[in-house]
Amino acid sequence: MTELPGDSAADFTEFVVRRYGALLGTAYGLTRDRGQAEDLVQTSLAKCWGNWDAIRAEDPLAYVRKVMVNTYRAWWRVKKGKQEYPTEHLPIRPALVDHYARIERDEVLVAALGRLPGRMRMVVVLRYLGELSEAETAEAVGCAVGTIKSQTSRALARLRVDPTLHEYRCSA
Repeated sequence: MTELPGDSAADFTEFVVRRYGALLGTAYGLTRDRGQAEDLVQTSLAKCWGNWDAIRAEDPLAYVRKVMVNTYRAWWRVKKGKQEYPTEHLPIRPALVDHYARIERDEVLVAALGRLPGRMRMVVVLRYLGELSEAETAEAVGCAVGTIKSQTSRALARLRVDPTLHEYRCSA
């Protein structure tokens, strides 16, 4: 892996420290597995490392998120095949573990998301867990805003009739 100049390396480190939790939350929603989520974020960040000067000039979060979605798609196509890029250090603060708690707290919802088809799950995770707008989700997924709207509508309709979620709402 190539070395970045001092300012770029510091900027990359700052980006990772600030955004790791949000990226991890999105990755967990996509993969539904803590280890795979960590691998997905790390692989995506490793892919962005070499081009960081160009990426940081635009919207780095959107760019990294798009890399993450595309990486997830590639894994999904080959049944979770992995390409790992080892690194000595990735700046992770222990406090970021709290982001797992936010997602893992509601295992019922994660299980219901897991019953959605892959594309619907991806759209719901990006829109609601990743807190993206319809336009940002369309950009990340690489499709039209209308497709995001229809996939979201269909996914939410399926979640509304999911018996496990219905039982959970009634017991809460």
